[in-house]
Amino acid sequence: MPLKAAAHIEAMSAFALANFGGHDQPTLAQNESAFPPSPKAITAGQDAIARSHLYPDPDWTVLREAIAQAYGVERELILCGAGSMDLISCTIAAFAGLGDEVLATAYAYNFAASATARANAVYVKVAERDFVVSVDSILAAVTPATRMVFVCNPGNPTGTRIRNAELLRLRAALRGDVLLVIDQAYGEFDDQDPQPAFALVARGDTVVLRSLSKAYGLAGARVGWGLFPPEVAAEVRKLQNSNQVTTPSLAMAVAAIEDQAYMRETVARTAAIRDRFAQDLRAAGYGVPESWTNFVLIRFADAAAAAAADAALRDAGIIVRSLGGYGLTDCLRATVGPQDMMDRALRILTDLRGG
Repeated sequence: MPLKAAAHIEAMSAFALANFGGHDQPTLAQNESAFPPSPKAITAGQDAIARSHLYPDPDWTVLREAIAQAYGVERELILCGAGSMDLISCTIAAFAGLGDEVLATAYAYNFAASATARANAVYVKVAERDFVVSVDSILAAVTPATRMVFVCNPGNPTGTRIRNAELLRLRAALRGDVLLVIDQAYGEFDDQDPQPAFALVARGDTVVLRSLSKAYGLAGARVGWGLFPPEVAAEVRKLQNSNQVTTPSLAMAVAAIEDQAYMRETVARTAAIRDRFAQDLRAAGYGVPESWTNFVLIRFADAAAAAAADAALRDAGIIVRSLGGYGLTDCLRATVGPQDMMDRALRILTDLRGG
C-alpha cells in the first residue's frame, strides 16, 4: 500500500479508536440510532445464533426479497454487504485505479476518500454551497480522468440534501462512462420519493446505496444494500467476501425490513428530537442547517469557540464529533441521542452563548 494511503487510513483508525473504540454507552459522536432495533429483529437475531455453525447465505436470498418488497425495486439489482462501507469500498476498488479521479463534494462521507486512497486513485473535492451539494460545481470539475462521482444525499456531516430533480440533472449531464454513486445511508429520513433515484440504476451507469445502520438501528449488525446495474454488480461481487454478512445479521436485517411500521416510528421520533434540538440551538444563536438525517451540524463563531464547546461537552461526559478532518474546524456534529443527553447538551451550549 502506498505510504500516503497507509498514513491516511492509520490516522482515521487512530482517531476512531481514541474517540469511539469499544463504546457501549450512548454517544452523540457516532451516527447510530437513538433507539434499539425492532423487537422482531432482536428476536430473529437471537434465534439465528443457534444456526451459527452454518455459513450464511452468500446470495442474501431472503433479505434481497424483503428489500425488493419493501422498496419496490428489482431483487436482481440488489447487492448486500457488511454495511454500506463495504459496498463503497468494493465499488471504488472495482472502478477506480491509478490515474483515475473520484469526484466528491467537499463534505461528502470521508470514508470514500479512504477507499479511493486504497485504490491508488485521486480523490477530488468539489466545493459545496452553504453546506449543500452543488451539481453545477461537480459538473465544472469533471475532467477526462474522472471515473466516478460520489454524492451523499442526504449528506454527512452536513445533514443537507438536494432534490431528486438535481440528481437527475447531474446524471443526465455526466458522460456515460462516469459511474455515479449515490450514497443514501440516511435516505429513510428524507421525505422525497426514492423511486426517481432508484430508477437511474436502469441506465447502467448509476449505483444507489442504502444502510440498515441508521433508521433500522442495526449499526452493530453491519448490513447495507444497494442497487447495482448487472455489469457493475458483477465486478463489485468479485471483490466481496461471499460470507461477509453473518447469519444473525441477515436474520435481523430481514425482520427489521419487514417491520416498516417500527422503522417509520423510529424516524419520526428521531426527527422530532432533532428538530427541537436544532430549533433551540438556532434560538441560542448557533448556525444549524436543516437536517434530513439523524444528526445536526452546529456552526460556531470560529474554531476556538467550537473547540471550547467540544471541551465543555466532554467535561460533562457528552461526546460529539469534531470536524477538523472535513476542514470544518468551526463546526461540531451532534447525533440524536437519548432525550436527557440532548437536553444536557443544549443547556451547556446555551450557557456558552450566555443564554
